Amino acid sequence: MSEIANTPEPPYYAVIFTSERTEGDNGYGIMADKMVELASIQPGFLGIESAREGVGITVSYWRDLAAIKAWKANAEHQIAQKKGRKEWYSTFKVRISKVERDYGL
Repeated sequence: MSEIANTPEPPYYAVIFTSERTEGDNGYGIMADKMVELASIQPGFLGIESAREGVGITVSYWRDLAAIKAWKANAEHQIAQKKGRKEWYSTFKVRISKVERDYGL
């Protein structure tokens, strides 16, 4: 994931997931790739950006709050969330924001 997401004209929503990882991979890389693939086919998904150097930041973009709620409730995503709490993250924070304006080059 090294591209900037191509999002539509606002408004839309951003889910900002900030985390610190535990030691080792423990299947994290495979699951992370699977979650990006699965999220990308969810209704309302607009794009994703991610970076990690110490603290990881992943921002996923969604059409509306209903799409975010449906993604959070996705059965496979719930399995990943449980593993994340138990094995992969020492701490994390989720923030949901409405994007009202964007611009760029």
